[in-house]
Amino acid sequence: MTQKFLCPNKAGPKGLKSQNNEPTMFQFFSYNTTFALLSLSSFSLLLSLPCFPAKSLPDPLTELTAAGWNGSAWHDFAQFVDTGKGSRVSGMSELKKYFHRFGYLNLVPETNFTDTFDDHLELAVVAYQKKLGLAVTGKLDYDTVAQIMAPRCGVSDASHELIHTTRHYAYFYGEPRWARSTLTYAFSPESTIGYIPQSEIHAVFERAFLRWSAVIPINFTSVDDYQTADIKIGFYHGDHGDGEPFDGVLGILAHAFSPENGRFHLDGSETWAVDFGSEKSKVAVDLESVATHEIGHVLGLAHSSVKEAVMYPILRPRTKKVDLKIDDVEGVQALYGSNPNFNFSSLLESDTSLGCAVGSEMRSSLWVTSLVMIVLTLPLCFL
Repeated sequence: MTQKFLCPNKAGPKGLKSQNNEPTMFQFFSYNTTFALLSLSSFSLLLSLPCFPAKSLPDPLTELTAAGWNGSAWHDFAQFVDTGKGSRVSGMSELKKYFHRFGYLNLVPETNFTDTFDDHLELAVVAYQKKLGLAVTGKLDYDTVAQIMAPRCGVSDASHELIHTTRHYAYFYGEPRWARSTLTYAFSPESTIGYIPQSEIHAVFERAFLRWSAVIPINFTSVDDYQTADIKIGFYHGDHGDGEPFDGVLGILAHAFSPENGRFHLDGSETWAVDFGSEKSKVAVDLESVATHEIGHVLGLAHSSVKEAVMYPILRPRTKKVDLKIDDVEGVQALYGSNPNFNFSSLLESDTSLGCAVGSEMRSSLWVTSLVMIVLTLPLCFL
């Protein structure tokens, strides 16, 4: 069995007066007149702006299945878009099972699941939205359902959490970790896939392990003996004997167990890819991204709420996400310490590049806003 996780006196404008205290010829500019001119200027400016058609919300079922997700385990969840507490929709009990599986409905016996959007489900939706960095509405809005339907790691989101101002890494309950600095890994000789050369699979995992060993004082060594290896890697289908069955194409992509278990399982039903240039399938999943994520679990990290982090639980088809972020590194270093050769500077540059881009957009937006304000306030110059 997988280890359980505790897982913010407006005064009207005064008429100008001359030196002999007599009203000037501009006194007729009253507050109302100024407001009218301001409104006229605003209206004129709006007329001068380019017009864009309103963006309509696409049909949820159409968009969410456009990439070929109609065969995924959670395809039917598209029907729940825009439902909220009190709704009753056939099949909602399956959604409750989803939340139960990933640690959001642990207090509700599975046998009591109904098709009604009750208080328990509302609390689960709120918790899910907070954990996954979504807008907290308590309803199954479009973005929430889209995220629920997306492929993900099979490890529960419940965890022992350490909350930071801007970061949110998490651990398994009890913060388990490996007690030694060298770990071996091996691939199952039987539970494998044949459409990707073994040499390419091994190269993918070697790169993934190196990413983690570059930031912590842990070395990973590939060995041939699967039975004695610390980390056992294999591709499995459906119920494979660990109490955590796979569900076919998409849905759950993989899962791994906390230290010092070492089991690392990938769903053999997925279309795994090491190169999207050669693998054209719409549902192809990047093997290196999943490998890097699951190694984080093997080391003791649970899921992060930081969307950019490797340890975020969602990975959409044809998406590559292999670079560790500050949240990932700080989390694993809190468990094992830092690799003496690791330098945070390059990582900081990588993590702040997005912030710089956003800052640039904000500055451009502020410049436009300032220009608009200047145009709108020009009539006041004549008061």
